[in-house]
Amino acid sequence: MKNIDSKGHVTGKSIYLDDIPIIQGTQFGVVFDSPVAHGTITSIDYTKALETPGVIRIITHEDIPGQNQIGGIILDEQLFASTEVHFVGQPIALIIAESNQIAFEARKLIEIEISKKDVIVDPREAQQKDELIIPPRTFELGDTENSWENCAHIFEGQADSNGQEHLYIETQGAYAIPMENGHIRISSSTQGPTVVQRTTANVLGIGMHKIEVDVIRIGGGFGGKEDQATPWAVMAALGVSILNLPVKVVLSRLDDMRMTGKRHPYSSDYKIGFSKDLKIIAYETTFYQNAGAAADLSPAVMERTLFHGTNSYFIPNVKMTAYSCKTNLPPNTAFRGFGGPQGMFVIESALSHAAKELGIPTHELQKLNLLKNGNEFPYGQIADGVELNSIWHEMESKFDIGSIEKEIDEFNSSHTDVKKGFSLMPVTFGISFTKTPMNQARALVHIYTDGSVGISTGAVEMGQGVNTKMLQIAAQIFSIDSKCIKLESTNTTRVANTSPSAASSTADLNGKALQKACNVLLERLTTCAADHLNVSCTDVILKDGMVYTNGNKTKLTWDQLVMIAFLKRICLTENGHYATPTINFDMNKEKGHPFAYHVYGLALAQVTLDCIRGTYEFDAVKIVHDFGKTMNPDVDFGQVEGGLIQGMGWMTMEEIHYNDEGQLMSNTLSTYKIPDIYSVPKTVTIEPLDTEGTDMAILKSKAVGEPPLMYGIGAYFAIDNAIKSFNPNFTSTFDAPFTHEKVLMGLHGSLDFE
Repeated sequence: MKNIDSKGHVTGKSIYLDDIPIIQGTQFGVVFDSPVAHGTITSIDYTKALETPGVIRIITHEDIPGQNQIGGIILDEQLFASTEVHFVGQPIALIIAESNQIAFEARKLIEIEISKKDVIVDPREAQQKDELIIPPRTFELGDTENSWENCAHIFEGQADSNGQEHLYIETQGAYAIPMENGHIRISSSTQGPTVVQRTTANVLGIGMHKIEVDVIRIGGGFGGKEDQATPWAVMAALGVSILNLPVKVVLSRLDDMRMTGKRHPYSSDYKIGFSKDLKIIAYETTFYQNAGAAADLSPAVMERTLFHGTNSYFIPNVKMTAYSCKTNLPPNTAFRGFGGPQGMFVIESALSHAAKELGIPTHELQKLNLLKNGNEFPYGQIADGVELNSIWHEMESKFDIGSIEKEIDEFNSSHTDVKKGFSLMPVTFGISFTKTPMNQARALVHIYTDGSVGISTGAVEMGQGVNTKMLQIAAQIFSIDSKCIKLESTNTTRVANTSPSAASSTADLNGKALQKACNVLLERLTTCAADHLNVSCTDVILKDGMVYTNGNKTKLTWDQLVMIAFLKRICLTENGHYATPTINFDMNKEKGHPFAYHVYGLALAQVTLDCIRGTYEFDAVKIVHDFGKTMNPDVDFGQVEGGLIQGMGWMTMEEIHYNDEGQLMSNTLSTYKIPDIYSVPKTVTIEPLDTEGTDMAILKSKAVGEPPLMYGIGAYFAIDNAIKSFNPNFTSTFDAPFTHEKVLMGLHGSLDFE
């Protein structure tokens, strides 16, 4: 099945938040935010703004009837700042006016005085001052303390990875409408409809049943709309509760970039030890996560960093400690990979460091230490269904790593000002929410009397193709034309208490809930058909819209069977509930079985480096990926390509920069660059691994949202290796992203030109 949204997208018929028709009387909200990163509000004068023609109301913390609180994991973030501000961009008030333009003009007239306080932007400084979101956490396996004496080679260093702007095409926004009896309907560009519902109810001081959240689709999320879509929806609903008029709040691109958190920057220390035969004996690392000014999802992101800190390798003695450091930046948040990429970058840096000192290619160390079935992860789960050796063998047989290495060596020996480099990046990524209760979902299925079908799930379509997969599941189980099936919007009234569409688990959780609901309905219809045809249930199957008995087609159609069932008063509606089995995790012991399964893969990145200019082009990326039994190759291959490029952007060109006063300097699309058609690899080749998949994945088709992003980490090390070919004195800094400026310094910074 092709992606069912493709035609709507390219013809402009797909409906997003801004495509919802505006109701008469709608007012527009613009946020007034803090111009400084830390301080006490001494005075605010709204007089001139309120006198602006067309301004209806300015809403502040004083107008909140419930809790002035939007914190999810920790209640540490106000909807509107009351007495103190903690980051540039922190919302202070909502200006409601007859148009966005009027509200923007009024915002310029607000006069505010803030007594400034010290600003922290560096996570290491925050840790030293004991400014932490939560206490540090440590994952341990074996005994690192007594293992170093058994190591023949020990290497220590630092690795830093920067943040990343989500840059979803559709900015943050919501449209709230008053309904009868004090109910409010919110259309929100969110990955977490239930989070919006719950938080809005808390702020308004009412029950969740009075808030309906509806999401048709969102124009990209990447994690940035898991929690951070919530405040704008709450503000719109608060406006509705006060004015009893529809209120729309949609951020401009500049406001969105300034006010919202990014991927977490990390600064990390590592120490790694090897035996004489180059097996990793011990590994220690300390992660300093830059959480920003409030918790948001930082504790969970930090946890996933620890879960993925050893990537694809078995290490018998591990100690990993992570600090979630409180700084005066916008609260950083979920981003595709959710802390996993930051952890993987550190161990890949440690291996690259060791390989250079040992005088061998990094990929030899990688291959020698790959995870195998029966190995224990530092968090206690026993590795099962590991495909890494098969994937590595597939890469060698399909693409001949040795030949690529030889060709690059020959090229570099015959070229002075242009060098090539390559790297291999294995990936092992766990699939499930690491908070066990979040691994549940529901689906509601109606079969109408004419045989058509309506489906509601908790899955939010954000470009990842989940709607297509949901449609496939129902069409396959009922064996009817997909044109007879409608995917409803994601709505908290139809499907309640949803987990966010995140953690690469959306298709698995919602798909299995849908599968259960459809199978129950199928069983009812099969029983009805058997009764009608006077045969055994085991003799009946539904195929291509027809009823078959004992392999023979009858004259009974799907539509007719549905009507017969209705006339017999058989229930044609079902609610399916799915909760992932077997998973568990004990945070007190830091041990358990948190993941339903793992996704494995390997990417080979090749780069050509202009050693005069410091610019580079990626010649190719070759990938062997563990899809399981992919249920939709077009959708899944697209996810691998998109994840790869997003990861490469994070590693090469997407540079977030705040100054010492907490001001975002990379605050426009002219100062923050993402990969375009000229910066993607010239070729991307994806080879699916031939495997049976796992029953824990929907139709044995493994999750594919986040794992491919980590392939992009290989881009950093391909560039690093190319620089080493030009400048033998180059010492890797492991400071991502590897911008052209950093490349130029690496090429020439340590050369002796005398």
